[in-house]
Amino acid sequence: MQFVPMFGNFAFMIIAFVVALSVIVAIHEYGHYIVGRWCGIHAEVFSLGFGPVIFRRVDKHGTTWQIAALPLGGFVKFLGDANAASVGSDGQVSEADLRRTMLGAPLWARTATVAAGPVFNFVLAIAIFAGSIMFQGRSTDPLTFGEMRPFPPSYASDLRAGDQVLSVEGVMFNDPERTAVMSDLVPLRERLDYTVLRDGSQMTVEGPYFFPAAVSSVSPRSAADDADIKVDDVITAINGDPVFAFSQVQAVVLEADGAPLVFTIWRDGETLEKTIAPRRVDLPNPEGGFETRWLIGISGTIFFEEKTESVGLFTAISLGAQGLWDTTTTSLSAMQHILFGKISTCNLSGPVGIAETSGSMAEQGAQSFIWFIGALSAAVGLINLFPIPVLDGGHLVFYAYEAVTRRKPSDRAVQVFMFVGLSLILTLMMFTILNDTILCP
Repeated sequence: MQFVPMFGNFAFMIIAFVVALSVIVAIHEYGHYIVGRWCGIHAEVFSLGFGPVIFRRVDKHGTTWQIAALPLGGFVKFLGDANAASVGSDGQVSEADLRRTMLGAPLWARTATVAAGPVFNFVLAIAIFAGSIMFQGRSTDPLTFGEMRPFPPSYASDLRAGDQVLSVEGVMFNDPERTAVMSDLVPLRERLDYTVLRDGSQMTVEGPYFFPAAVSSVSPRSAADDADIKVDDVITAINGDPVFAFSQVQAVVLEADGAPLVFTIWRDGETLEKTIAPRRVDLPNPEGGFETRWLIGISGTIFFEEKTESVGLFTAISLGAQGLWDTTTTSLSAMQHILFGKISTCNLSGPVGIAETSGSMAEQGAQSFIWFIGALSAAVGLINLFPIPVLDGGHLVFYAYEAVTRRKPSDRAVQVFMFVGLSLILTLMMFTILNDTILCP
């Protein structure tokens, strides 16, 4: 009886993974294709996927655009390439067409064409992050009540849409970012007094605790995700002890030291019980480095939706670029810490982990899934710049050698380095699959 829903979840996960991967690969390969074309290098084939071709057409430039049966990547094959990795020559190009090949094009053209793939991934990430910011908007200043989030009747509030929140229990707001520290400043009580500005008049109204024990997001592949915790779930008790503040949930999880906890959950008027065992997780510190904590994988927020204002295009792009910078620097820091054994290799995800994360993010909604595509695109762009033969970064190293020595590396040397690079990539892939399925399931 469980096979159908399990199969349904598996199919959904695979579809989400294929969609995310196809978007990222298409953008990456299109970067190679279009910049190569601008640089005078002819692309013979643009393929999304590998294996048997299920769709094909030839455009006016003579490029074959195709979709193959195995949607696990893609490639652009340029004129004269011996293979899809643009390594070696097929020996069938005339002297007149040599300039239109990767091997015969000037160094600057080859460099721009290869670098374009990762650059287009970064551009996609910035565009998605910026688009998300423009879609969501940002909190108004002063903080303004929008509407109540879904909560049990006991969380009823006297706040109204349009109320400007001036203070909570006498603790003043200076700006919307003050919400991040309000839980440390206000008394830990189920009901609090809110001073608001309503229709030009200042008044005090009652509402629930500022940071309630409610779920605003669920981390993919976390203990909470595995227990089917949903956004907007409200935690009313842990091991039978009532809770009303998110800080109480954090304290209990930390003290449990990995022991299973029974969570009583309110969801759309129903009461559920979920047993969840916290897991050790390595988290980046704002100052740099990582810290290890016991977590179940949920985040909280204030009890109401904030009124937002639109964000301009240039501001959104700037914030999107900052998001790309934060994503890449955190990824590099994590890789360094894994390499030196400072944090667990469980922080490293392979195809299985990425597929599971794709399905989890898609279940949380289109906005979360699109944001995930942006984050994954940034990661793919970063990885492709690593100086490993087979990857774009490896090609760029060869071009750097050529620029310095004024000669290309020998075909034999390139073949040896490519074999080493491919072996390294395959070994890493096998390790991550083992990591996802057995070592850190």
